[in-house]
Amino acid sequence: MPKPLSPHTIALVKQGVPALAVHGGEITKRMYAILLQDDHIRELFNHANQGEGGSQVKALATAILVYAQNIENLGGLGPIVERIAHKHIGYNILPEHYPFVAKALLSAIADVLGEAATPELISAWGEAYWFLAEILKERESQIRSEITAAAGGWDGWRSFTVSEKVKESEVITSFVLRPTDGGSVIRHRPGQYLTFRIKLPDGTQIKRNYSISCGPNDEHYRISVKREAAGQGGSIYLHDHVQVGSTLEATPPAGDFYLPEEPARPVILLSGGVGLTPMVSMLEAIASEYPDLEAHFVHGALNSSTQAMDRHVRSLAKTHGRVAVRTFYSEPSGADAAGHSHDHDGLVTVGWLQDNTPFASADFYLCGPRPFLGALVGGLARAGVPQDRIHYEFFGPADELLAA
Repeated sequence: MPKPLSPHTIALVKQGVPALAVHGGEITKRMYAILLQDDHIRELFNHANQGEGGSQVKALATAILVYAQNIENLGGLGPIVERIAHKHIGYNILPEHYPFVAKALLSAIADVLGEAATPELISAWGEAYWFLAEILKERESQIRSEITAAAGGWDGWRSFTVSEKVKESEVITSFVLRPTDGGSVIRHRPGQYLTFRIKLPDGTQIKRNYSISCGPNDEHYRISVKREAAGQGGSIYLHDHVQVGSTLEATPPAGDFYLPEEPARPVILLSGGVGLTPMVSMLEAIASEYPDLEAHFVHGALNSSTQAMDRHVRSLAKTHGRVAVRTFYSEPSGADAAGHSHDHDGLVTVGWLQDNTPFASADFYLCGPRPFLGALVGGLARAGVPQDRIHYEFFGPADELLAA
């Protein structure tokens, strides 16, 4: 652990909370503008989340404010530290990158707050930043050591060859990836993601996270990707340019959202759209490793043209014997009919879950787009589900959803 913060530093940081609440977004936006001027640092980031209105800007503003508000009770920051540490593993952010962030953050505070950013305040924030940075670096070192010590583990970027490309629906395609070096892979925790470094045809390099959609094994990973026409090139590149035999670079599996090694309660897997990918990974693990576990796979899609992997999911459930599958279509097509192509019309609701699942005793795992999670994460909490039984993955910086 780093040296504790001085009382004087704690007092100064707390005094700055009102200013952070007002100017936090402006500070983080300015911080990224400074940070991304350096090409070598710029390459570290997922630029889909940066820029004007970028979710990472909002998420970091929230995280900084939460840090300042909890400066006297840092034990409450554990989940945030864990999430950030896993993101840093994915993007291969190393200890030598931290000084660049410190310089950009302190410069941004000075630029935005102007005369209010006294040398004393900047010094206090510098001390606070490095205190948190040392905690993060220590946790990241632990995670990297665990990964590299495990069979099939690696550090940094590794080349994978696409051995299969499968069209799962009109919008979702799966890619099976095997190490180009012929070696084994580390067995991921069901629910985790891979981070990819992709060079687009125009020479631009981007980074993207995609959840692993297969169960843990020693030989390969599978990702199942939705084509996002409004995206910034990652999914379009994979769908249109990546074929069997193509290679992709990825860092090791990361993420703090996963099925525990020994599930203690019934499991309810809730997904919307392409959010089913980590749930399929969890379901494959349940089917192969937990024969006595009660599980419910509840999925929402627009209609049969967009739903993916339904036959595979139902086959796993039938083989296991204690898995129930229910699908909801919010916009069924003319060819769709409840009881035939899917189970229910409409959206998944907390009320339906209360009536049809072991609601009072289960652990809930959720993944999907913002409206889906916004309705169900809050809805489950309001219905009395304890926070420690609600686990979710979010497309983008999850702290934005937490703030909402």
